[in-house]
Amino acid sequence: MEEKKRKLTKWLYWFLFAVAVIFVYKTLDNFSAIGAWLKGLLEVLMPFIIGILIAYILYIPSKKVEGFYRKFKRPRFISKKARPLAVFTVYLIALILIIIAFRFLIPAVANAVVDFVNNFQGYYSTMMKAIEELPEDSVFKSEEVLNIVNEVKNIDFKQFINMEKIAEYAKGAIDVASKVFDFFVALVVSVYVLLQRRDILNFFKDLSRAMFKESTYKSLGRYFDRTNEIFFNFIAGQVLDGFVVGIITSIAMSIMGVKYAVPLGFMIGLFNLIPYFGAIIAVVIAALITFLTGGLTQAILMVVVVTILQQLDANIINPKIIGNSLEISPLLVIFAVTVGGAYMGVWGMFLAVPIIAVIKLFITDYIEYKNKIKQTQE
Repeated sequence: MEEKKRKLTKWLYWFLFAVAVIFVYKTLDNFSAIGAWLKGLLEVLMPFIIGILIAYILYIPSKKVEGFYRKFKRPRFISKKARPLAVFTVYLIALILIIIAFRFLIPAVANAVVDFVNNFQGYYSTMMKAIEELPEDSVFKSEEVLNIVNEVKNIDFKQFINMEKIAEYAKGAIDVASKVFDFFVALVVSVYVLLQRRDILNFFKDLSRAMFKESTYKSLGRYFDRTNEIFFNFIAGQVLDGFVVGIITSIAMSIMGVKYAVPLGFMIGLFNLIPYFGAIIAVVIAALITFLTGGLTQAILMVVVVTILQQLDANIINPKIIGNSLEISPLLVIFAVTVGGAYMGVWGMFLAVPIIAVIKLFITDYIEYKNKIKQTQE
């Protein structure tokens, strides 16, 4: 009987193995069809994903405002309806900020870009004249620099604002308009997530407790809380820090008389979201544009001032905004940003740091766990 049972188990094992091989083969054979299906599913779910992301970003502001409203003793209506009022307040503030951006910031940036494109040849001629007046042994008269300058001359910036491009942009705008429904779905989803966040979290907690052992459930809860803390501190902190850097830099560059100070300042703030590389790239671009529009002296002065401001941000402003550090080495940050940018572009460069911080958390805990086991055995 035992022999017969062993044979049956063996044949069952090989049967399941064969089924698994066929499944893998068919999956790889129909990979394009599966990929198309997943892409379609992602498009359907995208409004919900965006809504959850919006709610995630607005969670802390909403929580802070809700705590403020709950302190009201009178009228009782405010403390009783603290959460809906907090959500309404946060979305109202976000709407006001978007209106301000579209009313003042975006037109200023657009006008600056058009003005720069239209006057580019004049800036280029001024730059070439300044280079010709330099001593023959100047580094700016080296063959490498002159080759770069000639390449810049060949760039046709007006191609980006010609009628054909405008027609393409208009078509893109129509495509964006067709997604208005998805946007409103995402907005409604984000509101409901913020209003019912406690019920949603309790549901997933109950589900996890039912599926896993108590020790596993507690470990999952601890990792979820820590991961959420890492991501939120980094993303929300970096966005706020980038906005602050953009304002400070714009003001400093305006005082120095740098042309296109506001667009360049907010470009530096935006690039500042990408650790290490972002700040360097933004300053190089800003220095080149300032050199074209204001000369070498102004470009050098701008670089010095912006570098000082970035050091103040890195050592004072950024730690104050983000609060607790991610506690990862600069070498690991550079590695994460490089790999993330290579595989996922700008989003990869931005999200690589919190992801690598979470991975480091898991690895550190695994090492500690293994060391404790070894110490117990010894």
